[in-house]
Amino acid sequence: MSLGGICAPYLGSSRKARRDHWGRRVPRPTVEVRNVNHPDYRGRADAAKYDAMKNALKVALAGPCHLTQSQMIDAVKAYLPQDLFPGGKTAGWWCKTVQLDLEARGEMGRSATKPLRFFWT
Repeated sequence: MSLGGICAPYLGSSRKARRDHWGRRVPRPTVEVRNVNHPDYRGRADAAKYDAMKNALKVALAGPCHLTQSQMIDAVKAYLPQDLFPGGKTAGWWCKTVQLDLEARGEMGRSATKPLRFFWT
């Protein structure tokens, strides 16, 4: 990018990277996620988004209700923080990731119906 013959430095994205006092990038905290369908799988996911989605799932699935996947995604959007999920963007992916992890850990279950319905154990 040029401003009157002077090269302007690349400023990067609008989201500010976390840096330590030496100016090095600091990685965001992550959590290990599992998948009930692939027991040997272990992955990493952003801890703040994982916790926000887990809390939203707890509220959305409170009580004796059993929700389908699409109902669950629609229900959690109302409880997600806008700074992490602006406009509910990527909520579907995060909902499924956290749901599969919680199933693998035994905290959530699914009914043997079609369509599948999910609930807290």
